[in-house]
Amino acid sequence: MTKLLSLIGRNEELFTEDLKENENILQNEVSISSFLVIGGAGSIGQAVTKEIFKRNPKKLHVVDISENNLAELVRDIRSSLGYIKNEFKTYALDIGSDIYDSFIKTDGKYDYVLNLSALKHVRSEKDPFTLMRMIDVNIFNTDKTLQQSIEKGTKKYFCVSTDKAANPVNMMGASKRIMEMFLMRRSLDIKISTARFANVAFSDGSLLYSFNQRIQKRQPIVAPNDIKRYFVTPSESGELCLMSTIFGENRDIFFPKLSEALHLISFADIAVKYLENIGYEPHLCKDEEEARELIKTLPDQGKWPCLFTKSDTTGEKDFEEFFTEKEILDMERFRNLGIIKNDPLFNESLLEHFEREIKKMRQKGSWSKQEIVDLFFEMIPDFGHKETGKYLDDKM
Repeated sequence: MTKLLSLIGRNEELFTEDLKENENILQNEVSISSFLVIGGAGSIGQAVTKEIFKRNPKKLHVVDISENNLAELVRDIRSSLGYIKNEFKTYALDIGSDIYDSFIKTDGKYDYVLNLSALKHVRSEKDPFTLMRMIDVNIFNTDKTLQQSIEKGTKKYFCVSTDKAANPVNMMGASKRIMEMFLMRRSLDIKISTARFANVAFSDGSLLYSFNQRIQKRQPIVAPNDIKRYFVTPSESGELCLMSTIFGENRDIFFPKLSEALHLISFADIAVKYLENIGYEPHLCKDEEEARELIKTLPDQGKWPCLFTKSDTTGEKDFEEFFTEKEILDMERFRNLGIIKNDPLFNESLLEHFEREIKKMRQKGSWSKQEIVDLFFEMIPDFGHKETGKYLDDKM
């Protein structure tokens, strides 16, 4: 943990004090409750699953589409935390499928349902088909599992959002903002809470995760040098989600408070720290061709070729924020957690319009990215979408 913190420019964990002050309540509530974690084998899902597991829940079921990641989650838990006396099971299921629906019908009784499933990449908007799946996963699967939770009498539904939902500029962030609108509608029938937080350092598929992969594959390190982001560790992401689940009042959105401990750092700066930490001196290259050529010789000299460039791809936000100036905040309840307080504000006719238009596209069997973008603008009139025509798949 200390090593990871140093790579993102920190020397202390964010939520230590809040966890210590509330641990007795957390321990007691988890130990008498049953949990379903959807998308529990991703980086955040694994982190929150471990937070629940170590507090001895009455029942813990984990669902994820990735059979391999579920296997690794179980290995990790058994090797680090051991066993609990109560039921812990994993299921390799697609929550959008009828098989999952049958799984819920056979039991489906949980005190808490946590939904961590998401298409999280900005690059997912590069084509209309992946974009439609993002709508399915981030919006409609959320609404479906919400309705199932209501029918089963679930006490609380938690769903992870993203800092990119605050004044979104990309389709991923906008899809999560629309998801929040659907959450508000269902909050009349079930208690819900959510969380917006920063990039999870070295999470699966992230740019920082690629650093590890590129070292193992003996490939150049590539990163933007003009983008700064906030980072939390995987364990901090799990702690934040559990705190929101247990302590969040209806419609609360939790986020980490900005402080000296949580500050902006560029991807390029982390890359330099990362390489120095494993014993290499960064060597800056002028283009991809030079970087690919120098990887053949430089590592043997204790140097690693790096390509740091300005970002010009679609959907990259110039800065990060967890809330907008229009949102009401509670900054007093916790030391290092802020809360966005929400009334059940939503436009029923607009949500129904969104559902109808997406259904029409699907029934027609074809749709364009522009059609979806236009629909998103109807849902979010001040959507600051940036289309540059360039995507991350076009870069090394």
